[in-house]
Amino acid sequence: MADVAAVAGVSGQTVSRVVNGSPRVDPATRQRVEAAMAQLDYRPHRAARALRTGRTDTIGLIVSTLATVGNSRMLQAIADAAAERGYALTVVTASGVDAVASGFATLRDQGVDGAIVLNEATVAARTVEVPPGLALVVVDSPPDDRFVVVQTDHAAGARLAVEHLLSRGHRTVAHIAGPADSFAAAERERGWREALADAGIDAGEPVRGDWTAASGHSAATALRPDATAVFAANDQMALGALRALAEAGRAVPGDVGVVGFDDIADAADYRPPLTTIRQDFDALGAAAVTALVAAIEGTVSDRVVLTPALVTRASS
Repeated sequence: MADVAAVAGVSGQTVSRVVNGSPRVDPATRQRVEAAMAQLDYRPHRAARALRTGRTDTIGLIVSTLATVGNSRMLQAIADAAAERGYALTVVTASGVDAVASGFATLRDQGVDGAIVLNEATVAARTVEVPPGLALVVVDSPPDDRFVVVQTDHAAGARLAVEHLLSRGHRTVAHIAGPADSFAAAERERGWREALADAGIDAGEPVRGDWTAASGHSAATALRPDATAVFAANDQMALGALRALAEAGRAVPGDVGVVGFDDIADAADYRPPLTTIRQDFDALGAAAVTALVAAIEGTVSDRVVLTPALVTRASS
C-alpha cells in the first residue's frame, strides 16, 4: 500500500480509502490510485485485512436446494451483487432446523460478516438462534425483529395473474400451488384466494406441487376437467401443466388459459409462450446484499418489498 501511495503521489490513508470503496476520494485521485495499483499489480490481502479490521469481506448464503430455477437465479443475482460490493460468497445448502443451525455454525466458524437465508430455508431459520454478531437478511419471510426481510410482493403478483385471467372471460381460476411450507407459495395462494373473493367467486382448494415441472404435470391431471383457467405458482409447474393439457387434447389458450410466476429465461419459449408474473431476481438479490452490507456496517434497514409485473404472452 505504501508503494502504491508513492507511485500515485498520495497518502497511505487515501489508498486505503480507495481500496475500501470510500466515497471520500475525488474521482481524479481515485483514478490515479487505481492506475498505480494496476501498474504495481497490487491486490488487497483478504486475510491481512481481516486481522486488521475484524471483517473478512465474506458473506454467507443458506439455501435449502439449488435444484429449483428460482433459487439458482437468486444465487446468481446474490453472487453478482456481492462481487460488485467487493464481497466473497460462501454457500451452504441446508434443509431442516438442524441443518440450518449447522449452517449458521459453519458460517460463523468461517468468519463471515453476515448471511442471507433464501426462500424455503427461512422456515427453519426463524426457529434457530442466530449466532451473536452475525448480520442476517432473509429473503421471503414474515416480519421478524431479528433480521431484515427482503421479498417480492407475491400476493400482489398472484392477484395480477387471476385478474388477468378473469378479464379474459373465465368464470373461475384453478390454482397449482407450491409447497405448503413455502412462504412464497403461501403468499401466492393468498393472492389467488383474495382476487377470486373480490370477484365473488369461491376459490375452493388448490392442487399442490413442489415447484417442479413433473409436479405441475401431475397437478394438472388432477384439475377438474371443465377448468378453463389455471394459475401455476411458478413457471416450471406451468410447463408441466401445458404438457398435461396437450396430452388431454385441450388447447392453450383456446380451451384453457395458463399463467405462471417468475418469468424464467425459457418462459417465452414454451409452447405456447407463457404469460407469467415477472419477479426481478437481479433487483431482489441486489436488495438483499445491500441490506446485509448495511447491517454489517451497523445500519438498520427497513423491510424491502419489490413489486412484480404481468408479462402477457400467448398462453392466456
